[in-house]
Amino acid sequence: MVDSSANSPRRMLSLSRERAFVSILDDEKEGRFALSNKQGAKLLEVYGFVGSISTIVAAGLFFLWAYLPEPWLHYLGITYYPSRYWALAIPTYVMVTIIFIILFYLGLNYMATVPSTSWNSLFVVSECQ
Repeated sequence: MVDSSANSPRRMLSLSRERAFVSILDDEKEGRFALSNKQGAKLLEVYGFVGSISTIVAAGLFFLWAYLPEPWLHYLGITYYPSRYWALAIPTYVMVTIIFIILFYLGLNYMATVPSTSWNSLFVVSECQ
């Protein structure tokens, strides 16, 4: 006998720790969707978690390096680090590069657009009235 609650939408949409997985392939025995419980994190969830944590840690280290005075860094045992020039230069270069990419994209679109004086840009108004 098949448990009827296993195929309910509440079971599949619940926020419990169990994950319900519905396969598209028909079950050989009953002709219904097969239901299996796959537990654990998905690979993309792990990549997203590791990526977000590493981004936060990298940003924290960047701001500590950029704003802490040199005697504090030497007190912490950090004696080899890049010049403070790069604390301003790297974000500036990134922002200017993004602006140039946007302007280049806009320029390509203007070059690909037909001029307004061209016969190809004319259109006939529909006679719907």
